Parts: sequence; structure tokens; C-alpha cells
Amino acid sequence: MGAVLTALGTLTAVVVAGWVLGRLRILGPHASAVLARLVFTVATPALLLVSIGRTDLHVLASRAALATWTSTAAVAVVAALVLRFALRRDAGDVTIGTLASSYVNAGNLGLALAVFLLGDPVAAVPTLLFQLLVLAPIAFTVLDAHRDGTGATSPQPAASSGSATRPADDTPRDLAPDDGTAPSPATGPRRAAAALRATLRRTLTNPIIVGTLTGLVLAALPWELPDVVYGPFELVGATAAPLALLTFGMSLAVPAADRERAPRADLTLAVVLRSVVHPVLAALVATAFGLHGEARLAVVAMAALPTAQNVLVYAIQYGRGQALARDAGLVTTLLALPVLLVVTALL
Repeated sequence: MGAVLTALGTLTAVVVAGWVLGRLRILGPHASAVLARLVFTVATPALLLVSIGRTDLHVLASRAALATWTSTAAVAVVAALVLRFALRRDAGDVTIGTLASSYVNAGNLGLALAVFLLGDPVAAVPTLLFQLLVLAPIAFTVLDAHRDGTGATSPQPAASSGSATRPADDTPRDLAPDDGTAPSPATGPRRAAAALRATLRRTLTNPIIVGTLTGLVLAALPWELPDVVYGPFELVGATAAPLALLTFGMSLAVPAADRERAPRADLTLAVVLRSVVHPVLAALVATAFGLHGEARLAVVAMAALPTAQNVLVYAIQYGRGQALARDAGLVTTLLALPVLLVVTALL
């Protein structure tokens, strides 16, 4: 497991550097928030554009990809249902908790593991694409709606005395009657259309989704773009992983007495799903799909990866679930080596 140890050691060193920066407050009190925004709006979209743009989309048609997507989707659905209906969390916390349970560190540790186990980084591609094309867009749509005031907990502006209540920002003013009369029959469809337009606007202006969609368009082109086109994006995208790790380290530098604690039930759910349930489920699904040997090992190994540090970046960007994202990333990273050793020994 030399390559895995090297990858984990490298990640740990960068996290420790972030912890030192945060502890000494070298970059100021708001550094982690600024770095998180930089990763979210600039570095990660550039990385996605290059990574997906150079991907062979035929890999999406493999049985390994189907097994990966099926097991990951199942874990995400279980996490969302438990968080929403058993633990009674709101939409924002459910979304971050679901990501902490299902969104893995495939971009850094996953690629190193794929190269070590199989000699081919392509094994990590199905996991990466599912996270970028499915999990991330759904999560950002929910989080954007929650932040913009369409979520249940977002406050609405108070109405002035004697005036009608102001409609939400995403609702056209002509849909809110100002004479106290009931809305016309056409109001319902018009409100639905306005909500759909608002959702599309939020989705298509999200930097990460824009980077992903642009990468898909480039990957679908019948010709290969020259390297000079990808060069600037590749240079900027290369900063995404180290900046996310530095942000993670800074979040750990907050004194324990001042640090928000993740709800124990939420953290337990994320760790169990991430480090135990997902690898086992991936093995069962891969076997059911007729995968054996290295193909099955690749699917299960990707499912055994720890929670990605990008989940913390997303949590900071949207101001929801930072403690859970931070603690889930830390605990599952500590468990990653023994879990991967067991997976490799058994398969």
C-alpha cells in the first residue's frame, strides 16, 4: 500500500500546513472563508472543465460505472431519508449530511489508489463523474434555493403596516395580488413557471455546474482541443485540491472550546455509511452485475474512500453544516487506511 500511504501522507502534510496557518492566524480571521470561495468559484470549475473535457465518455457505459453509480446513489438516498425523516434536519443540513456520507475523495486519494491497484487512473473516473454530474448539481440546487429564501427557514422581509406582504425574490411581482383578492386560476401555473425559471437560473449560474457542463460539451466534441486552450484552466485548476486541504486544516485550528460540534447522530450516520455501508454495498452490487477480480476491487476501493474535503468547502460557501463536513472528513480519513487494507485483503 505504498502509494496509498504516500497519498495519505501528502494530504496530511497539507492539512497540517493549513492548521498551522489557521492557528497562527497568518492569513487573517476570515482566510478559510475566502479560500473556500476561491476554490468554489474559480479553482474547482477550472479543474472540472479540464478533467471532464479530456475524459472519454464511453467509460460511462461500463458495468463498473453502473455499479458505482447504483451503490453511491443508494447511500445518498439512505442518508437523505434518515436525516430528513428520522433526525428531522432541514434541507440545508440534509444536503450537507448527504454529501458527507456519499461524496468521496476521488480526485486526490482515489486517483492515486487507482494507479496503485490497477495501474490505470480511469478506475476513478466513474466515481468522479457521478459526483460532479449528479450529486453536486442536485446539492447546489437545493442549497441555492435554501439560501435564496425559497427554503423553509429563510426569513422573508416584513410587510409594512397596511400593505401587502412582499413576494419572495424569485416570484415576479405581478403574481402577488395587491388588492386582497384571491389569485386568479392562472396564478398557479405562472408561479410554477416562475419557480422553474428561478431554479434554472440558479443552476446555470453556479460556477461548479457551469464548469461541469462546459467540460461535457468539450468531451463530446468530435475533435481534441489544443493544449494551449486548456493551459490556463489547468494551471488554475491545479490549485483546487491544495487550497481545499488548506481550508480543511484551518477549520481544525479553531480551539475546541470555540469550535462548533457536529451533531453526534449525524456524524455517526455519515461515518458508518461512508466507511462501512458503502464498501459493503458496492461489493454486493458489483458482484450482482457480474464483476470479479480487479473490476470489482476497483468499484469497492472507490467506495471505501473518505469524505472529500470539498464537502467542507461547499458547507462554508453556503453556511450550512460546517462542523459535520469537517468532522466527517477527519474521521473517515483516519479510518481510510484500515478500511482500504481490509478491502484489498478480501478482494
